[in-house]
Amino acid sequence: MNTKPLTVDGYLDTIPAPGDALGTARFQRIASPTDDAVDDVIWSCTTGNPRIAHLLLTEIQPGDLLHVSGFLTQPDHPADPARLTIDALEVLATAPARALQEMVLDRYGDYVVVFDADTDAVPVFTSSGHWVGMAESPDIVGTLIEIHERVNGGDG
Repeated sequence: MNTKPLTVDGYLDTIPAPGDALGTARFQRIASPTDDAVDDVIWSCTTGNPRIAHLLLTEIQPGDLLHVSGFLTQPDHPADPARLTIDALEVLATAPARALQEMVLDRYGDYVVVFDADTDAVPVFTSSGHWVGMAESPDIVGTLIEIHERVNGGDG
């Protein structure tokens, strides 16, 4: 095996996963020396540093730009993937906020609303499950609830 020190910047490609041992993590990151997708290199990474593992598992998300240092291990057999073992990590930039990718339930006091990334319409129910109505957009949810409160006195 050939091992050498390496420092490289790149984007987190996958959601980090806990490693086989306590305080470890596995993840993949993309480095693009030319900013052209054809030249992208995907690195399989691991860390045994509990502080870095905790950071990866709780605070870092795909798309974050990372500056990492560690040791690149290239196995003797060319078909086996190289692995970068990280011993230092710095977040250079966080990924932009992503749009909702699925439905999300949210509470408004005694009301429950369903946000769906595929539509602007927002179904509204009381917390006991009674239908209130369909808001044409998230901006109208409050108005729909106010009307329901005036007409029905709340849950009705």
